[in-house]
Amino acid sequence: VLLQITVKDIEDFEKGYKGSEEELADVKAAYVDFKGDMDRIMESVLCADYTDEERIRHIVEAAIEAGEVPSYKSFVRESKQKKLARKRRAEKEAKEAEKTRDELGLGGEDDLKALIESRKKDRKKEMDDFLAQMEAKYGNTAKKGGKKTAAKKGKK
Repeated sequence: VLLQITVKDIEDFEKGYKGSEEELADVKAAYVDFKGDMDRIMESVLCADYTDEERIRHIVEAAIEAGEVPSYKSFVRESKQKKLARKRRAEKEAKEAEKTRDELGLGGEDDLKALIESRKKDRKKEMDDFLAQMEAKYGNTAKKGGKKTAAKKGKK
């Protein structure tokens, strides 16, 4: 069964996920699994980007205060430089993604489909060109008349 997921499906999931009990459980689990390392927490929580960091930080702080999760030094004493580096890295990645999207001419689902079809046609043309080269090189040799010599039988 072919399941098609659209951009709208992803956006709907994100709206329902953010702030849900499932997200709270995922944030707490990531916090414990990665012992408070915000870099890894931010990478592992679904639908989280750098703009969600403060919200996620508040979730963890509330869980620490409630005694639901232990307090890790790497979270509590995270330096401002590390926070800024994470933010800069995320902004840089966002700019690169935007640039790539613009270079590829992607803006919607139909654009992505057109890009896939275009690449499929390009690959087909490349394969046809390759086969034509191989045929020209190896396939067009004219058969020359002549005897095939029989293998000699065991004479020494």
